[in-house]
Amino acid sequence: MNKNISKVYIAADHRGAGLKLYLIEMLSTVGYGVVNLGVDDPNTSADYPDIAATLAAAMLDDKHARGIIICGTGAGVMIAANRYRHIRASRCNTPSQAHDDRFHDDINVLALAADDIDIEVAFLCAQTFLESPFDAIERRIRRIEKIS
Repeated sequence: MNKNISKVYIAADHRGAGLKLYLIEMLSTVGYGVVNLGVDDPNTSADYPDIAATLAAAMLDDKHARGIIICGTGAGVMIAANRYRHIRASRCNTPSQAHDDRFHDDINVLALAADDIDIEVAFLCAQTFLESPFDAIERRIRRIEKIS
């Protein structure tokens, strides 16, 4: 477990509610402080831009937090989350992609596609995302500063 992470904020629209609840249980079991930002009911429609706004607001003043955001495709929440300057979100389908996106691009939000990913693979992606370091070399920092 990465002790440098203050909190893991997790949010989903209705299509991602089941995967979100599974990830909360699994991440809590391995010791992460997880904050559930909703939605918990797959029958209660929620718009992914609103979910992204809630996550972005929660993460605004906490540079040591990470976020996980889920919708059916993963694309909607990723696009919506990336509208906020302090968010760097990437949709990952494999643990190796989650590692590379953290290592090279310092993503602080993992976007997942509930319709397209096995729940156990999603957990492995989340764990890898949370445990992977950022390779803070000058060129990578310079690039991130250009978008933040």
